[in-house]
Amino acid sequence: MKICSCAVIGQHPTRFKFKYNEYMTSCKRIKKRMHDVFVSLYQRGVRCFFVGGALGVDMWAGEILLDMQRQVEYRELGVVMVCPFPGHDVRWDPKSQARQRKLREGCAKVLMGSEHPGAEGYKKRTEYMMGQADYVVAVYDNDPKHYSGVRTAMCIVEKRNLPMVLIHPDTGIIKIINHSGVENRNQI
Repeated sequence: MKICSCAVIGQHPTRFKFKYNEYMTSCKRIKKRMHDVFVSLYQRGVRCFFVGGALGVDMWAGEILLDMQRQVEYRELGVVMVCPFPGHDVRWDPKSQARQRKLREGCAKVLMGSEHPGAEGYKKRTEYMMGQADYVVAVYDNDPKHYSGVRTAMCIVEKRNLPMVLIHPDTGIIKIINHSGVENRNQI
């Protein structure tokens, strides 16, 4: 079996109906869907997962993956955090900073898109993650009215012809896109 990698991306929590309230049913549903997709991808040979180091989807993915890694059947799983630049999280609340520290400690590697603060670090982080990935998981509403860094990542995914799993943040509906059309959930 070929060993593969996956990049996990998502919109900022302010775009979700539940915002930052992780106790809402819709947030729990997203996390459950993410877990199920990660399990399926692991069974398909994905052993390395790249997460972006942001609040929301990136953090949830990292925490879910590290929890999985503690289980015997997922010991080969590795998590790489790719942050935009050092100190990108200095304005976060203390609880989120503590979660980020714990997540960093559990990752196999922590990389930076840039050594200097600014938009270039976010761009390089995204380009790096998409360049390493064999699969992409995106929590994204695919609404063209709103700009999102996820849209930028999806353009790279389309150019590279990568399979992508979209999880809609409001409905939890999963779509699998292989760039020759949309497949059903059972084919992941």
